[in-house]
Amino acid sequence: MTQNNYQGALQKLINSEFNAKSTAEEVIKGIDLSGKIAIVTGGNTGIGLETVKTLSKAGATVIVPARDIEKAKRNLAGIPNVELEELDLANPYSIDVFAEKFSESGRPIHLLINNAGIMWVPLRRDNRGFESQLAINYLAHFQLTARLWPALKKANGARVVNVSSGGHQFSDFNFEDTNFLNREYETLLGYGQSKTAINLFSLEFDTRAKEHNVRSYALCPGAVGETELSREAPLDLFQKLGYVDTKGDLLPEVKASLKTIPQGAATTIWCATNSMLNNLGGVYCENVNVALLNSDISIIGGVKSYSLDETNAKKLWKLSEKMTGVTFALD
Repeated sequence: MTQNNYQGALQKLINSEFNAKSTAEEVIKGIDLSGKIAIVTGGNTGIGLETVKTLSKAGATVIVPARDIEKAKRNLAGIPNVELEELDLANPYSIDVFAEKFSESGRPIHLLINNAGIMWVPLRRDNRGFESQLAINYLAHFQLTARLWPALKKANGARVVNVSSGGHQFSDFNFEDTNFLNREYETLLGYGQSKTAINLFSLEFDTRAKEHNVRSYALCPGAVGETELSREAPLDLFQKLGYVDTKGDLLPEVKASLKTIPQGAATTIWCATNSMLNNLGGVYCENVNVALLNSDISIIGGVKSYSLDETNAKKLWKLSEKMTGVTFALD
């Protein structure tokens, strides 16, 4: 009987030998990625940059698509085995151009790490009218994965790693008003919806792709300090959430709870490379392990069952094809 993770059937801890404090360097130890090709979106800052450094050090060739090429050049300077390409995830045409250029190289993709994302942003819409967090955090990566599918299949053992968030618990996926046309916009609702979407996509993609020896994972990196994710966050929102004081400084207990960037990248690296996951896919991971189901919305951590629902995963796949105009047939 073929196993899948619908309704969270496979969300059980395994003996990963790592924990929340493990770093990317510790997780990659002893793993040789020579001859492997990886693509990391958002790979020139924060967790993505640490991911690129780690994969490169292990011998992989890492392609980093970036919107701001000059910034990316500065941040990636001195890292070996890196190729920089232009890509704007907010522009569907740019996604197609990037994917076509890579496909023309004839190379396989062993690791596709969909890491890029935005958060804490005001209501914005792309030129199709789609809410920006959904468009960039999810729809762009759906389209990118679809366009790169032949290269993933060619690898004969590829993994697609989607960086999600514990923030998926902020919202289920709203099929009735996906783009906040008839309801009040709240930035965390938009963020939560986009991350629930990436969980549902990881689940359904793994179910469809595993017969081609391609597996998929979603993960929460944890609350990580020193990234650019909060650059647009309004101070009053952080104050309401109890994260900062009146001066805008992080409260000591909040600061103490944050992961470092190397710790934040650890689960990504584990999902991308660890052999314990060779026959296990479609799962949501955190703290360098498979996460447990968590039905208590007042508790951060674990994964909500609504983001692993079979009916919604299949429904979202069809909606994603309609919204992007991309037919994603895995043949």
